Amino acid sequence: MRRLPMALLLSFAIMHGFSQKLIHYDLTIKDTVVNYTGKVRKAIAVNGQLPMPVLYFTEGDTAEIFVHNLMHHETSLHWHGLLVPNEQDGVPYLTTAAIKPHSTHKYKFVLRQSGTYWYHSHTMLQEQVGMYGAIVIYKRTEKPKHEEVLLLSDWSDENPHQIERSLHYATDWYMIRKNAVQSYVEAIKEKHLQTKLGNEFKRMHAMDVSDVYYEAFTVNGKKAEARLIYKAGDKIRLRIINGSSSTYFWLNYAGGKITVVASDGIDVQPVEVDRLIVAVSETYDVEITIPEADKSYEFTATSEDRIGQASFWIGGGEKIYQHKMPPLNYFEGMKMMNDMMTPGGNMNDMGMNMSLQQMDMNLVMYREKYDTLTTLNYGMLKSTVKTTLPDKPFRELRFELTGNMNRYVWTMNNKTVSESDKVLIKAGENIRIILTNNSMMRHPMHLHGHFFRVMNEHGAYAPLKNVLDIMPMETDTLEFNASEKYGDWYFHCHILYHMMAGMGRIFSYENAPPNPQIPDARAALKKVYADDRRFFMGAEIGLESNGSDGEVTLMNTRWKLSTEWRLGLNNRKGYETESHFGRYIDRNQFLFGYIGWDWRYRSEEHGKNIFGASNTKNTRHVAHIGLQYTLPFWVVTDVSLDHTGYFRVQFKREDIAITRRLRLWGMWNTDKEYAVGTRYIITKYLSASAHYDSDMGIGAGVAITY
Repeated sequence: MRRLPMALLLSFAIMHGFSQKLIHYDLTIKDTVVNYTGKVRKAIAVNGQLPMPVLYFTEGDTAEIFVHNLMHHETSLHWHGLLVPNEQDGVPYLTTAAIKPHSTHKYKFVLRQSGTYWYHSHTMLQEQVGMYGAIVIYKRTEKPKHEEVLLLSDWSDENPHQIERSLHYATDWYMIRKNAVQSYVEAIKEKHLQTKLGNEFKRMHAMDVSDVYYEAFTVNGKKAEARLIYKAGDKIRLRIINGSSSTYFWLNYAGGKITVVASDGIDVQPVEVDRLIVAVSETYDVEITIPEADKSYEFTATSEDRIGQASFWIGGGEKIYQHKMPPLNYFEGMKMMNDMMTPGGNMNDMGMNMSLQQMDMNLVMYREKYDTLTTLNYGMLKSTVKTTLPDKPFRELRFELTGNMNRYVWTMNNKTVSESDKVLIKAGENIRIILTNNSMMRHPMHLHGHFFRVMNEHGAYAPLKNVLDIMPMETDTLEFNASEKYGDWYFHCHILYHMMAGMGRIFSYENAPPNPQIPDARAALKKVYADDRRFFMGAEIGLESNGSDGEVTLMNTRWKLSTEWRLGLNNRKGYETESHFGRYIDRNQFLFGYIGWDWRYRSEEHGKNIFGASNTKNTRHVAHIGLQYTLPFWVVTDVSLDHTGYFRVQFKREDIAITRRLRLWGMWNTDKEYAVGTRYIITKYLSASAHYDSDMGIGAGVAITY
């Protein structure tokens, strides 16, 4: 059993500004082992509790929080949704000093609001392994009679750093686990072969609604939890927090309707629905009622991809189950996606007014009779008070959300955080943000330190939120007043792996004073930018009876270094090695320019290539330049020219999904070399493989994919 040595002690001393009462929390956070699915995995827990305990306050309190980091690496805590001074916001190296190993850090701020919020680490991927908790802030004169906190999350038995690395190499292992590959055989069975062909012609990956496969989904750290104390007629306020790293949850209640009364901590006029979806990092306060005596009703949080759920049982007695949500119809989703995208990889203008989740394009995948259900959308949310901003002009900013699923690059206006300048704003000015989602994934966009108005039909009573879930093809408008006095504030997608890939911007107040937490601001900003500049390693190594062939790659958002090889068993079969170093050029990253070298030898006579020139495929020691371009059907065309003037063209297609686990690939070039092969995926890293190579002959063995 592998354990990472980590422990963290948090002491919370809360001085109440209203009552002058001191409340002290001592929380010991250390490594623990969880066992949801028969496997063990390290996590960060408090006194054996995962997630962290709920922190309770009253509006007007002053929170003084001491964090004692006993881990061997840095950490941080961000107070999600709280209006705090910039240096208390908790983004390491941007607003707040990173909490170094074996050190103590103090947070102190006045609680200027009430509602349901949460806190989590903003350091690397710590949030995925349990470093998050709930915050409840009561109004000074009001407290619900019955309430429960439901902190939802997702859990993987896999190391999150491996998840992140794998996503950058377009692994379909997670889709295999979810039975969502959408292979050619499946397409034929479902009578969607034309849909599959259209999808690949437009160079789009198979339809999916979630990037990662999770072994478990949890509520308050458990797969299921129960509150048996409630009786018929009781009205319970559920404070629901989506603390997951990348999972959206459908919320349903076996006891009837759900009444939404607050979103992201701010009250809204009550709206009754049958169900709602809560985006990553969003919070909703809802009210439910126990309809009958001696019954326990299931409240479910089902992952958007519908591979699992967490359950919260309310009331004592006979269990009344919520109907499970049926699996998605992925081929209908693929067909919809084909209509939405152009062959060039851009969103197609379909002439529809889409905003505020009012036209859910995923409906085509739902097998339930959704037309009989009332589902919450942002157009239904109405503030209980006027939310109009100060009467002054607006400065308008436009952001297009863009992405590349093949290499897992997520950007705004086709730039990552590190590729962008800070967005300068002035204290007191009104900012209008127009967001357009030109990607095939939904993105929960979170603004630190501010609430924004989500512009809908309710005008002066538009709801206030700090997270907006924007769906594919949607355009939404947000407005906020630059109500803080100084500092840098993060605006980013809250899907953890999208944020780490670079989907965000930094809003920076002009003429801000130096941040005492960040003494060397320039060096600290380089650390912030380093997140989306990281390189990830991948490899595919074939070990077969005719030799070994493979490729090792190191790449980041724009740059790639790769070395491939073919090693025969004797001089006649010889060896080849070819390396490329270059940059992706175009927006969709279909075009890659490179320089490199090509080194090969075989003890055979030279022939002719298709251009009639002497073939150098058996003896070549050259430097070369080239371009690779991904054609429709994911055929990679490689055109190269070496320093002797020798010209070569190659076509290659990998990972043709025949069945859920069976893949085909093929290659041909103008040196009259060709190869075809197959592999059967056994585990994420291991496949049975076989291929025929025009130079090395036929072979069979295994392929290791990393």
